[in-house]
Amino acid sequence: MTPRITSATIALLLALSLTACSGAPEPEPRPTSKASEPTPEASVQPVDTPAPEPTSTEPACDTIISAGTVKALTDEGWTFQEKEFVIGDVTLTDGLLCFWADYSVASDHGQLYGWSAISADDATRAQSSLLASGWRREDGPDGIYITEDPQYAMGTDDAGYGMTYLFGDGWVKFADTRQSLLLIDWQG
Repeated sequence: MTPRITSATIALLLALSLTACSGAPEPEPRPTSKASEPTPEASVQPVDTPAPEPTSTEPACDTIISAGTVKALTDEGWTFQEKEFVIGDVTLTDGLLCFWADYSVASDHGQLYGWSAISADDATRAQSSLLASGWRREDGPDGIYITEDPQYAMGTDDAGYGMTYLFGDGWVKFADTRQSLLLIDWQG
């Protein structure tokens, strides 16, 4: 007897050979349980960290006061005008006086902040000039405060102080009130 190959068997063999020649599809991966998966090793990869912004070595109207104060003022639409810092007859070329206000409207409403390096001789001359003009001196833990006479002040803080200078070791700060001196954080 001769074995008979049925047409069904031939079709099956033909289909298998065609599949083998064309490349069989990849079997779909079977899901595995999390418990059987290996835990990936933690790898340490270098992280590109942007370099910090260089800090200014010169005082500027938007750097002598705190970043929060700058944001609050600019959010209100205020800008600054930089002026020369002069105390009596002492011109402080290493510093600046900043007038912050809304310059788009006519107004006398604004804030003043100033900072400068100052020599001991210039500090003595400036303080003497202020005291001779009726300003008042108070010694404090931060330095020497020279404040305008409150009866002549255009505005005062909660403690009754108007424009005030704070003289420290090699520097001077100025603000339109003594309380506002706290907003000046330039270290020079």
